[in-house]
Amino acid sequence: MEKQEPLTESYFFILLCLYNEDLHGYGIMQKAKNLSNGKISIGAGTMYGATSNMMKKNWIQEIENEEKDERGKRLYRLTETGKTALKQELQRLENLVSTAKSIM
Repeated sequence: MEKQEPLTESYFFILLCLYNEDLHGYGIMQKAKNLSNGKISIGAGTMYGATSNMMKKNWIQEIENEEKDERGKRLYRLTETGKTALKQELQRLENLVSTAKSIM
């Protein structure tokens, strides 16, 4: 896998939210808010742009939603490529914290 740019907080939390379960956009927004204790709020516009971009990168995929209602909620799943991207970002962040702690 090629070198990856740092993830934005929104991208990080979207991938993290999908790590153990498939979710629709609103579910991701709610879970991100809960996981961050209200510090991260992903808006609908950010969610739409991020999921579209992450699908192009093959980090997430849209899956068939058996409970699709008239609003047509899209259901997303994290791919293996997305898991790798998330793990690489976590390693990058851990390295930053480790370096900072070593000099403080």
